[in-house]
Amino acid sequence: MAMLEVKGINKKFGKIEVLKGIDFELNRGEVLSIIGSSGSGKTTLLRCMTFLETAEKGTVTVDGDCVFDASEEKRISSAEARRRQLIFGLVFQSFNLFPQYTVLDNVCLAPKLLAKDRPDFRANKKAIYEEIENNARKLIERVGMTPRIDMYPCQLSGGQQQRVAIARALALNPKILCFDEPTSALDPELTGEVLKVIRSLKDGDCTMVIVTHEMNFAREVSDKIIFMDEGVIAEQGTPDILVNPSTDRLKAFLNAFNQ
Repeated sequence: MAMLEVKGINKKFGKIEVLKGIDFELNRGEVLSIIGSSGSGKTTLLRCMTFLETAEKGTVTVDGDCVFDASEEKRISSAEARRRQLIFGLVFQSFNLFPQYTVLDNVCLAPKLLAKDRPDFRANKKAIYEEIENNARKLIERVGMTPRIDMYPCQLSGGQQQRVAIARALALNPKILCFDEPTSALDPELTGEVLKVIRSLKDGDCTMVIVTHEMNFAREVSDKIIFMDEGVIAEQGTPDILVNPSTDRLKAFLNAFNQ
């Protein structure tokens, strides 16, 4: 059984059809990179998968559990909507760290807020918070940010902020970690440190979906590649399609990208 199944996703903004029936599957521990020109629908697809946008048609299934069905969307409860959102971790282009909190506090914030819903929270608040902070420290160490654990976002470089954002996304233990062009807001010299962290997550058997414009990175780290063009998947396969594309549209994209 596939870890992630996306079937028949359609999305419109007004009269413009941005996604036109998207279908793909991803197995547990695999990395999928989504590439394509600006406006091809890459980020919209990611936002529909993670419930930041609502598709008009289609389904999303995770681990055999249908977490989105456009035909039933209006009938779900707010509690169910929150449960589904926690399935995915999302790392944005622009970090979105809270400026008033330290690195440690940024990583701890969401788990601590969710912990308040636990039936044993009042009786075990101290122990629960200690467990959350210990886990956060491990994640911060994992992304190489322990020396800056008490610093604020304004004291960090863009690459360092993005590494904290990755730790924050991991803190909720998502089944699938999603990245929306994670290096697009970084200077070239900072890109490498973020890509190194993402490579390390692959070694840890993390299932990931990455919207990226880093072709060399996509070829190196991905198990599967999707090339989107004008709202459809124009070509998909192993990273070999970036070396030997079989469609004229992907050939033209790669030629333009390399110029």
